[in-house]
Amino acid sequence: MHNAKARRPIRSFVRREGRLTPGQERALTALGPRLLLDAQGDTLDLTEVFGRTAPVTLEIGFGNGESLATQAQAHPERDFIGIEVHRPGVGHLLQTIARLALDNLRVFEADAVEVLERRIDDGSLAVIQIFFPDPWHKKRHHKRRLIQPAFVSLLARKLAPGGRIHLATDWAEYAEHMLDVMEATPELGNLHGSRAFAPQPTGRPATKFEQRGQRLGHGVWDLIYRRI
Repeated sequence: MHNAKARRPIRSFVRREGRLTPGQERALTALGPRLLLDAQGDTLDLTEVFGRTAPVTLEIGFGNGESLATQAQAHPERDFIGIEVHRPGVGHLLQTIARLALDNLRVFEADAVEVLERRIDDGSLAVIQIFFPDPWHKKRHHKRRLIQPAFVSLLARKLAPGGRIHLATDWAEYAEHMLDVMEATPELGNLHGSRAFAPQPTGRPATKFEQRGQRLGHGVWDLIYRRI
């Protein structure tokens, strides 16, 4: 039993169950077969998934998906994949995809580590973005933070040369932790100089979470790194 516990895989999330609205439930049932990608199986052929060859952006932890859908709508020349474990958020994004008639956005309801290791080929992504992950602000919980050396190395492998990782947080101490991890990853270079935060990019739509934080006076720190 002890050995089994020791081999338990690290997860990129803590599952938060929530109540689905009737509309979200209908979206999952009706649209899921077309828009949801299976976390099991061989490496995805992204050209086959989207029916074309285009740069692909992967977002991990998209919340309710409004920001991701806004990006997909603004950039029809690019393809987007979102990963989220919060089922109501997945249902909400499927509703939004249908409402906006988006054909360049697909969704995983799964653990990001599982998806990256099994389904995303090395060197296949143009952008990976992680906006406002849980900061796990208590020191004893820091080991649960998503941005850790092994995970960032995995992300870097999935980027095409010149591909970017874009992170954002509204927690100052987590921002410094992110800087430490990213700066120590040899495959990545800071787009704005050593240990520099990025000006908030105009291409990143503000999330509902971010807007609430700004009303409360929270700062926001963006980090952008490129695959060397």
